[in-house]
Amino acid sequence: MTKKAVLTTGVLTVLIAISAFLFYNVKADGKLDKKNYVQSTTPTLFFHGYGSSANAERHMTNAAKKAGVTKTVIRANVDRNGAVTLRGDIPKGAINPIVEVNYEDNRNPIDVGRYAKAVVSKLQEKYGFTKMNMVGHSLGNMSILYYLLEHAQDENLPQLQKQVNIANFVAGLEAMGLSSDVKVDKTTGQPNQITQTFQRLLPLREVFPQNQIDVLNIYGDYKNGSDGSVLNASSRSLKYLVADNAKSYQEKKITGKLAQHSQLHENQEVDKILIQFLWGK
Repeated sequence: MTKKAVLTTGVLTVLIAISAFLFYNVKADGKLDKKNYVQSTTPTLFFHGYGSSANAERHMTNAAKKAGVTKTVIRANVDRNGAVTLRGDIPKGAINPIVEVNYEDNRNPIDVGRYAKAVVSKLQEKYGFTKMNMVGHSLGNMSILYYLLEHAQDENLPQLQKQVNIANFVAGLEAMGLSSDVKVDKTTGQPNQITQTFQRLLPLREVFPQNQIDVLNIYGDYKNGSDGSVLNASSRSLKYLVADNAKSYQEKKITGKLAQHSQLHENQEVDKILIQFLWGK
């Protein structure tokens, strides 16, 4: 390799490193954006999908850091027994701290609610939080919803304030018996097919806290009313489960190439929407 080539390669390496630093870190001076975002100590928990890991949450959490929402992001690793290990620390008074939840047992849809409870209890035990927000993608939504089925009325646990559901499949999946021609009532959100998945979630209509939780439901219309994995009708059925009791409920449809199921957590439009919803003034 010539000296010129070596020099060029070195320069490119440095530029790439600088670009990565600027993308994955808060503004160079590390300041929070106090003008545009609430200055709260309420933590926000991010839950990943099936067969995935906390790495799938990184694009969204880095976007929050880059925007000046927070300077504090930690990891909560959950093993197959539900034991939680925290990596990193939330300093006293930290603003808008984020917890990236990582499941070792990442292909188990049955126990995700129990795993979520373990994380909440660990954070409460260590930091004494009384409130929290939650964000889920794909199966990560079931972490939130199954947790709420069991613990929504437990006043001894931190109370959920804001909930972001991305690419949820509450009415089921085509691979699990949901017909492709399922329809949803535009007013109520009720689907005209009741799958086993939806049947299990129906008690949410009774236990979801009254006028407490703001809910944002994000789904992708990648092609023909689907994100490529989940029908929009299934995602929009969340309304039937929670809207009547929620403090507020809103839906956001994402279109384009990055509306595909696995790309929704890598989507700048989604980043902006959830950042404004969770922390915007």
